[in-house]
Amino acid sequence: MKISKGKIGLLLAGTVLMTMGLHAGAFRASGPVELSDSVRSDATTQTDPRSVVDEVVWVVGDEPILKSEVEIMKLQGEAEGTKWGGDPDCIIPEQIAVQKLFLHQAALDSIEVTESEIAQGIDQQINYWISLPQIGSKEKLEAFQHKSLAQIRQDLHDDYKNRQLVQRMQEKLVGDIKVSPAEVREYFKNLPVDSIPMIPTTVEVEILTQTPKVEPEEVNRIKNQLRDYTDRVTKGETSFATLARLYSEDPGSARQGGELGYMGRGMLDPAFAAAAFNLTDPKKVSKIVESEFGYHIIQLVDKRGDKVNVRHILLKPHVSMASIDAAKERLDSINNDIKAGKFTFEDATAYLSDDKDTKNNHGLMVNSSENVRTSRFKMKDLPSEVARVVEGLKVGEVSAPFQMVDAKGKVVCAIVKLKSRIPEHRATITEDFQAMKDIVVAHRRQEMIHNWVEKKIKETYVRINPRYQNCKFQYEGWVK
Repeated sequence: MKISKGKIGLLLAGTVLMTMGLHAGAFRASGPVELSDSVRSDATTQTDPRSVVDEVVWVVGDEPILKSEVEIMKLQGEAEGTKWGGDPDCIIPEQIAVQKLFLHQAALDSIEVTESEIAQGIDQQINYWISLPQIGSKEKLEAFQHKSLAQIRQDLHDDYKNRQLVQRMQEKLVGDIKVSPAEVREYFKNLPVDSIPMIPTTVEVEILTQTPKVEPEEVNRIKNQLRDYTDRVTKGETSFATLARLYSEDPGSARQGGELGYMGRGMLDPAFAAAAFNLTDPKKVSKIVESEFGYHIIQLVDKRGDKVNVRHILLKPHVSMASIDAAKERLDSINNDIKAGKFTFEDATAYLSDDKDTKNNHGLMVNSSENVRTSRFKMKDLPSEVARVVEGLKVGEVSAPFQMVDAKGKVVCAIVKLKSRIPEHRATITEDFQAMKDIVVAHRRQEMIHNWVEKKIKETYVRINPRYQNCKFQYEGWVK
């Protein structure tokens, strides 16, 4: 069966579609679907393969798996250099079948994914594709796909939704798994040395920041711009959503017309939350609100219980080079006083740092990218600007001032101190218990998922085209 470039979809490295399969042409029946003579092509049916438009190769419950689905995933894998570890004609339909088991259970358990979450995820995927050197723009992406951006979004919708449903179903199944220190020790006790994982180099870093001051003229410019947007919406010249798409400096929500989705008060900046929850009329626009991210105007979309859905436009004041240079000079002076022994780096952070997240912790940066909060960072987990500076520091050394963008998108100037560095090494219980615990938890979760799938297979109607029955499958029970 020949698949066109447009049918295959985007064959690029980094795409996440391969692992979950596409639902191209699939349909739902009211009961178990038989492999009828009109669609099957096996040893007992003398049909010219070239005349088959598509074919049901597996049935799981009341969900068919089409030959086209398998072919698309296989072609995507070939384009991405995927190593299947076996026969892809066996591995791929099994992957799709397992997905259908999770989707069926997610429906039974009423697991949901909101349209706002789907839209945000699709935007992230499209923006990733556009950022690739071989694409580079929205127009080139559309040309490659032979589709408009709207059609690409539509094609991605069900696949992204299904992947999220599968992920949430799996998280629900394994969410309660815990292991004790004794279980961790027992797991690693009899492992050969070369099977014990390597722990990459980790560092602990302290940071002291100074925020360059924004000139009053720049703040006035921002506020006047937001007032102009409010006037245009109020006069009916344009919609709030249109202005958000064009001008908001919050890239995540700008693509959704500024819409944030339903948020609780605790999920929002306090000043922003106070203004958002006080809105009552969807036709009106809030006064200008200053938050840690910049300046906003807000419009109500809907309220639901203790959550609110609003649109917003964010503008961030630009910082002048003169202000940046002044902030670096202040940091240079602080660094000189530290070297002169007037106070320690840790003491200086408590009184002089602008970074609210670290100043009460002696400047120690906290890594929240792992399952637990820790002060240890792999180099790849540090902000890129910090990682470049830390790479050249000795333990105990303080850097020269440098410029960076913080987690809130603001330009700040900083100096950092390398508190500790642990080189790459084999994991040990005493030094790396959390990393070893994570490995054991992951193993237990994998076991639970495997056992759940095999149990689900036994309880589910499954029909496989005879040519697949000699496959070596990951899970037992498909062939009945």
